[in-house]
Amino acid sequence: MFEGISLKKKTRFLEKKDKINRKIIFSPLLVIPLVLVFISSILIKSVQREFLQSDFLNHLLTGLLGYVLAIFISYIPIERIKKYLIPLYFCSLLALLLIYFFGISMYGAQRWLSIGIFSFQPSEIAKLSTILTLALVLEKKSIYSIKDLLLPFLIVIVPWLLIFFQPDLGTSLVLIVLTFVMLYWSQMPIEWFLYLGFCIFTSIFYLVSPNGLIFWLPLVGYFAFRSSQKKIIFSILTLGIHSLIIKLTPLIWEFGLKDYQKDRLILFLDPSKDPLGGGYHLLQSKIAIGSGGLFGTGLLNGKLTNLQFIPEQHTDFIFSALGEELGFLGCILVLFMFFVLISRLAKVSKNARTHFESLIIIGIASTFLFQIIINLFMTIGLGPITGIPLPFMSYGRTSLLVNFICIGLALSTLNRSRSLKDQ
Repeated sequence: MFEGISLKKKTRFLEKKDKINRKIIFSPLLVIPLVLVFISSILIKSVQREFLQSDFLNHLLTGLLGYVLAIFISYIPIERIKKYLIPLYFCSLLALLLIYFFGISMYGAQRWLSIGIFSFQPSEIAKLSTILTLALVLEKKSIYSIKDLLLPFLIVIVPWLLIFFQPDLGTSLVLIVLTFVMLYWSQMPIEWFLYLGFCIFTSIFYLVSPNGLIFWLPLVGYFAFRSSQKKIIFSILTLGIHSLIIKLTPLIWEFGLKDYQKDRLILFLDPSKDPLGGGYHLLQSKIAIGSGGLFGTGLLNGKLTNLQFIPEQHTDFIFSALGEELGFLGCILVLFMFFVLISRLAKVSKNARTHFESLIIIGIASTFLFQIIINLFMTIGLGPITGIPLPFMSYGRTSLLVNFICIGLALSTLNRSRSLKDQ
């Protein structure tokens, strides 16, 4: 009798396990990235017409490898990787440091390391290791005071500096955004975000209209005074941070940014001022997207894409090829898939079993969302060119594999939350 009961339990367990396996393999979290990889592979083929010179096969094979890797990671409880996170973080810092001595320069920046016939981008790995390490720290305490920010900021500032001066403005911006989102998830007061966000406007005022600071800084100080219990201390600290930003802004503009980065930050407002230089990418990208109309010219049939009017279109400007060949409806379909992906990640984060897992997934979701928004704005001319790729679609093997690893971590969290509900 007891053997019959144990056999029933074992059968029920195997059925549940098989059900979870099917849910993982056909989960939108995994299917959507794979579909995006297939679509972008065709677009990359259209950009690079020559078969032997095309990167579409590399992109497709890397995506399939990432798919398998994500499934493998989904069966590993995230809690088990905690002991490896600090070593991973320091290894990523070491890789970023080695770039300055042994890095490979491409597209005006030194961002790649080469090991034999393989090259990879350490900043992509550092982005993930920063999320994991930050989650490890924020898991143990919420953000209630200024001193609670010291360790999280220290964790982020080191890779941020190493990435910013490669130079890689796009990834450095991603680090800032994911840090703020994860701090918010750790109950950091919403007012603090406003004051830190106001730093951007302080920099803009300094560069565009320095006299405006006469009115701006007292206003920031007033808001800080009204929103904190320790009114005087918090006001002085806030004004001190903004004063530091004023001092650092000209230094960063002069020595931290390359000339082509300055052009990108300015020319997006009016790319026609330099139609054959810094504004060329933006103008051609908008023309390509506009020429696609409602239904597009058809896959592999985009004239501007085929004739390579947009340099390196298969990387950061892959969305322009999408707009030309699949039109407005194709763009809406891809954006809808991104919407479903981000909303599923947010749901997984909300229902995560532990705060550690929740922080990791919300960090991943914010990274994807920010990259999607900035890349989209960049290609349609609503924002400057920052070199931020479109997740799962822009060509880049390191970026694509890291993105699938992120999906694997989300699936692992989802798997555990389901298992918990089944118990």
